[in-house]
Amino acid sequence: MDLWQLNIFCKVVERKSFSKAGKAVHLSQPTISSHIRDLESHFGCRLIDRLGKEAVPTRAGSLLYQHARRILQLKDETEAAMAEFQGSIKGRFVVGGSTIPGAYILPRLVGGFAERFPDVTLSLEIGDSEQILAETLSGGLELGVVGALSTDRRAEQIRLMEDVMCLVVPPRHPWAGRESMDLESLKKEPFILRERGSGTRQAIAGHLKALGLSIDDFRIVAEMGNTQAVIQGIKSGLGVSILSPVAVEEELASGRLFALKVEGADLRRNFYLTRHKDRTPSPLCQAFIRYIQEVYPFPGPILPLDANAK
Repeated sequence: MDLWQLNIFCKVVERKSFSKAGKAVHLSQPTISSHIRDLESHFGCRLIDRLGKEAVPTRAGSLLYQHARRILQLKDETEAAMAEFQGSIKGRFVVGGSTIPGAYILPRLVGGFAERFPDVTLSLEIGDSEQILAETLSGGLELGVVGALSTDRRAEQIRLMEDVMCLVVPPRHPWAGRESMDLESLKKEPFILRERGSGTRQAIAGHLKALGLSIDDFRIVAEMGNTQAVIQGIKSGLGVSILSPVAVEEELASGRLFALKVEGADLRRNFYLTRHKDRTPSPLCQAFIRYIQEVYPFPGPILPLDANAK
């Protein structure tokens, strides 16, 4: 077993494909298969099952994946620490983002950080808030930006920015062009909802609860796994939804969608910078947090930063 084989194994698990893993590390599929066989021989058990067109980890493979991710992360942290000791910032860092910050906020931050530190390879992992929180607390990610507060005491979160959600309708909808709509009318309208685990869904549910309502009071016609699917559903006339204006900025500007306020509902929510409060941040993590603090000067540091860090 070596680190390169573990890296290849993780690529296969994450991409659910030998060929896609090969493209990611610039190796042929037979070479990828050979490395996986070597790992299976080393551990004396099968690690990957081929189910149709997908490569799926066995129970042993899932266990190995958890440890392999930690080993590879420690390798990245070691290289970054040694580079920092020599006065430079370089290495690989992975940041997680839930759907809205991952698609519309973090890419700008990643781009700006990469421009300032060209020797850093910064990767972005996107999932719903629940997934990113779980990855951050398990150690798979050092840092995440999500649209939901965690009840887990291990999570350290600080408000990064405020977001005011709005009711979004297609241009031919009778409400298009209006400034607001009342909740009673909205409850009767076909409504598209995000999936369970979504920060947007949690925020909507929280605001409704404060008004003595629940999601079940609405006429739900579909649940979508991501924001883009919700947007396409609105455009096609399937229903209306409540979304972050950040996600529909271009559509609103071009008139392809219209946004309204919901009368009597406070639809403000926050995006939170999140990390495990007991884990020591790597030099790259500290550098990225300092960069975020420059762009979004939130009140106070999220962690005790090393004053000597470059």
